[in-house]
Amino acid sequence: MKKILKLKKDTRKNLITYGMIILAFLIVRFLSASGNISSAFRGQLVPICVYIVMAVSLNLTVGILGELSLGHAGFMSLGAFTGVIAAIILQGSVSNPLRLAIAMVLGAVIAGIAGLVVGVPALRLRGDYLAIVTLAFGEIIKNIINTLYVGIGENGFRISMVNAESLNLGERGTVIMNGPMGAVGIPKLATFASGFILIMVTLFIVLNLQNSRSGRAIMAVRDNRIAAESVGISVTRYKLMAFIISATLAGAAGALYALNFSTVVARKFDFNTSILILVFVVLGGMGNIRGSIIAATVLTVLPELLRAFNNYRMLLYAVILILVMLVSNNEQLKNMTKKFKGFFKIKRPSDLKGGTARE
Repeated sequence: MKKILKLKKDTRKNLITYGMIILAFLIVRFLSASGNISSAFRGQLVPICVYIVMAVSLNLTVGILGELSLGHAGFMSLGAFTGVIAAIILQGSVSNPLRLAIAMVLGAVIAGIAGLVVGVPALRLRGDYLAIVTLAFGEIIKNIINTLYVGIGENGFRISMVNAESLNLGERGTVIMNGPMGAVGIPKLATFASGFILIMVTLFIVLNLQNSRSGRAIMAVRDNRIAAESVGISVTRYKLMAFIISATLAGAAGALYALNFSTVVARKFDFNTSILILVFVVLGGMGNIRGSIIAATVLTVLPELLRAFNNYRMLLYAVILILVMLVSNNEQLKNMTKKFKGFFKIKRPSDLKGGTARE
């Protein structure tokens, strides 16, 4: 009976999370249709969706699995440039929504494969060692992309690591990736609706995994590796599962992000981007999916809201982050919050001392 009640509680929490996202989407669409949203905020809608997906997917590794990864932007960059290549190659062949979907799927697949390649040796490490390996992976990917020249022309799809001229594309050829200059001439296929769909798919995957048998095994590995192994849980298998799913979702988000701009460079997906996504997860709470969503949204919008204080914008941003972390780790404030919640909690007759469920 307790398991049934717990399942219903988890389902109820998931439905509330879905409802929050749907309500936010409908409100933004209504405000946008009525012209009550500024062009600056409208331009942030797709990046907000992307960062929400990145935060939720990283929370799967850092919060639910309990392993520190500092190379999440590397998976994002793989998905981004794979999606750009796919979208340009398919130009004129299929409709724009289908092109976007194919680009995101291919970006997710390539990032997932990279997650498997990196995860097999790296997940044997723990703590700071794993963080350093994933950090190195992100930097390696960034530097490799900086040396790639990719194009499509009369001779088909061509790749070089020398220069754009060595591709021999012909007069009608198109350079897709131009080394340090990044991807150019990107079709802007990303929309707020596609970002909303990606968020819903991400939440469906992560929340269902978290409440499944595999999710409980992943959390058991996080809480006590030795105890998990003693009851027959394959530590490597479940760590790899969480890591690959996280990388796959990051790849899809990267493709959506890249197809929102006309030009994307590799340095956009550097160490600072990985740290920013980690800040979303830490600020929202380890393992707290709703917290990651709120933190990613607020911290993406906040720098623009502080643009009026242009000279002190990043200073104020840093001060606000410090204050939020100090408040969120204040034990007295946490106890006050618990008392506040308990005051408004409706108690059942069976919860009262000396009371019974039946009169």
